Amino acid sequence: MKKTTGMDRAATRNWRPATRAVRGGTWRSEHGETSEALFLSSGFTYDNAASVAARFSGDEEGMTYSRLQNPTVAMLEERIALMEGAEACRTQASGMAAMTAALLCQLSAGDHVVAARAAFGSCRWLVDHLCPRFGIEATVIDAAVNEEWDRAIRPNTKVFFFETPANPTLDVVDLQYVCDLARAHGIVTVVDNAFASPVLQRPLEFGADVVAYSATKLMDGQGRVLAGAVCGSQDFIDNVLLPFQRNTGPNLSPFSAWVVHKGLETLDLRARAQSVSSAELGRFIEPRVARMLHPGLPSHPRNELATRQMPNGTGPIFAFEVPGGREQAFALLDALGLIDISNNIGDTRSLLCHPASTTHASMSEEAREAMGVTEGLLRINVGLEDIDDLKEDIDRALAKAGL
Repeated sequence: MKKTTGMDRAATRNWRPATRAVRGGTWRSEHGETSEALFLSSGFTYDNAASVAARFSGDEEGMTYSRLQNPTVAMLEERIALMEGAEACRTQASGMAAMTAALLCQLSAGDHVVAARAAFGSCRWLVDHLCPRFGIEATVIDAAVNEEWDRAIRPNTKVFFFETPANPTLDVVDLQYVCDLARAHGIVTVVDNAFASPVLQRPLEFGADVVAYSATKLMDGQGRVLAGAVCGSQDFIDNVLLPFQRNTGPNLSPFSAWVVHKGLETLDLRARAQSVSSAELGRFIEPRVARMLHPGLPSHPRNELATRQMPNGTGPIFAFEVPGGREQAFALLDALGLIDISNNIGDTRSLLCHPASTTHASMSEEAREAMGVTEGLLRINVGLEDIDDLKEDIDRALAKAGL
């Protein structure tokens, strides 16, 4: 293939984010196609036996097997790395595959990880259940309290793991503080940036070491495929993550990679537009509910920090609490006409869910309460529909639920 754009880092260094999202990682064959090609192939052929040996030894560039490299997947990885400002990226089969790989590739028995209390239910399962099974100690803290990071450090602490904004309570972590603290102690920071995407927040600019994604969310953004990604230095990706990934196999399919690759072309437009609608809908709902959790609104305890870390918008997702617990929350959901009941996020469609009975149902009631996932908490993803239609739908639902 002719690698016509995105391969020369010097040529792309001055491109702005929106341009990188459309032009980065574009390889063209001899046919000169405008849209990136889809390579549905598990294996590759070689001109001679010596070429095979050279590729497997790393002395010659080229594809060997789609669990290790695939042209379509490689294009996506290059584009995400350019957008993130990372040296390298490896994609995975899902967001949770990315989170699991980002942790287990660098943790061993006897190590210690400090993780945020507010997190997606499956991410909490990793640190609460999976890590201890392999002799990896874990401490869960309130990540919004800077001092708790200091207090949690042990001599064997190897990783800080957190989301910002967090799922589903929208806790915001002080990236600069936590990354500086980690760097001072030789600790690797792994940041789940799925709620923001590189359009709205780039953790590497604050000193993060590794950024992980559910690319299913904003990157695809249209509810079509599952995908994950891990970004970091070339050394981390090649020498820490890749040995784990190539031997355990959580690889992204070429078709899913192609879909996400096309989704990235409109990510900048979608993320900004959805952030604007999210803030407007949040302001509309806030006077009628018991608690609003929106990092873009002044009522959020870390609004100033959130808007500083996310200058292009605070994302399409927020949460709010109704006073009547699960019964009232379900009544509101059942009264929706336009907005769908769904546990996905980052979609172009507006989606509303009840985390305590869906995304965080596998956690104990005590763990949910400690995180702030109450029976009355609802999480919304604001899509690209007309904001007035969304207001009308949520207004009717709130009224029918007695709010």
